[in-house]
This record gives sequence, structure tokens and C-alpha cells, in this order.
Amino acid sequence: MLWNASDRTTAAAAQILGVAVQTLGVREPDDFDDAFSAMTRDPPDAILMVSDALMSLNRKRVFEFVTEHRLPAIYELEWLARDGGLMSYGPDTAESFDRAAALVDRILKGASPASLPFEQPTRFRLVINLKAAKALRLNIPPTLLATADEVVD
Repeated sequence: MLWNASDRTTAAAAQILGVAVQTLGVREPDDFDDAFSAMTRDPPDAILMVSDALMSLNRKRVFEFVTEHRLPAIYELEWLARDGGLMSYGPDTAESFDRAAALVDRILKGASPASLPFEQPTRFRLVINLKAAKALRLNIPPTLLATADEVVD
């Protein structure tokens, strides 16, 4: 799991779920080299890149590393799969933005922000990038391709 080391929530969630992960936290761009060295010494089976601004700004470095080392990687945000990542599974961003706009509309019409409900995503999207799969020399099963919400060629 490649994540921003300042975010303790993600590592804690993995521990609660009983998921065995090799956590590689980074706090600044120079930390990626240390994370990549650790993965080279002790190669993971796959990578989950937890999305935030630091990770997004350094995504191309991650894409290059996983391609060079033939590591499957999954991302939370669909645009990361469109931009070169292998696949993403996460909240439907269009739905999230629509819900945020509806809440802003309610606030602008006088609703108290404290009275608005906390909302969680209800739709999740699977995006698969076939070009990235080819670069990794991975064959994506037809059944998985058929269930994907979007396949990028």
C-alpha cells in the first residue's frame, strides 16, 4: 500500500480489516525513492495507491515503477486508470460531485450545514486500462472486462 504517511486512517483501516499489507508511506516527493527501493528489495504481489494530492502529483513516477517491475496496481480514482494506471475501483466521481452540488444548493437556500446529512457514495466504478495491462503483460479475463464500467484502450 503506497500512501501518504501523514494519513494514519488508511493503515489503521487495513489493520482493523485484518488485511496484511506492506505499508510504504511517503511524506514528500523524495520519499518515493525509498518506497520504490523497499518494493524492489521485498516485491509486493500488487500495489494499492491511496489517492491524495501528493500521490496524484507523483502518479507518473508510480506508473513507471509498476510498469518497469511488472506490478499490478489499483487506484481509487477512475481518472488515474485513464491516465495510465492499470485499474481503479472507487466512488463514482460524477455522483459525488452531483451530491456535493446539491448540498451547496441547499446551503445557499438557507439550510444550516450542521443540519445536512453525512452522505456516502452509493455507486462505485471499475475502470480497466488495457494499454497498461499490455505493458505489464497481463491478460485481463473477459469476465472482468465485461463487468467493468469502463475499459480504456
